[in-house]
Amino acid sequence: MGRETETGADRVRAIFAESARVHEMAAESLSDVIAAAATALTNALRAGRKVLLCGNGGSAADAQHMAAELAGRLRLERGGLPAIALTVNSSVMTALANDYGYDMVFARQVEALGREGDVLIGISTSGRSANVVRALEAARAAGLVTVGLVGRDAGPMEGLCDHLIAAPIQDTQRIQEIHIAAGHAMCEIIESALFG
Repeated sequence: MGRETETGADRVRAIFAESARVHEMAAESLSDVIAAAATALTNALRAGRKVLLCGNGGSAADAQHMAAELAGRLRLERGGLPAIALTVNSSVMTALANDYGYDMVFARQVEALGREGDVLIGISTSGRSANVVRALEAARAAGLVTVGLVGRDAGPMEGLCDHLIAAPIQDTQRIQEIHIAAGHAMCEIIESALFG
């Protein structure tokens, strides 16, 4: 007979091992910037400001996930925090895409909802999502604090973020896993600071 073939369980173990390796790398390289972003978010929320979030595809889901953790709760039973995922209103999204182009679907909402001192979190594994880049530009112009979650190559988002959380890899699924972990870490720090 030939050599043994990899089983599904072997593949799962390899995927989890790779994910654990990347998480260890991220813990070493990103702890300071994640903590700094969490402090900026805490300060904004303490001052009565809100958090806006945006992304495409899986990153849209991550934006919605983090907004839910802030508006709802993560670990502590506490009051809700003002967080809005800019991806969830289909009428607004389709109207803006139709009237202004898809590149403007988030920037226009930042113009409408964002106020000086608010925070925009833009999520893009490539750092090149035009609509996220435009949203960050609009946020900067309006005086919002900007937080970016990207991969190792931050692209044009690098120059637009006050706090840039760049996963130390270019594999999309591993980047998304780091983004989820970073989001949870920030939410936990925020909860502890405001309600702990």
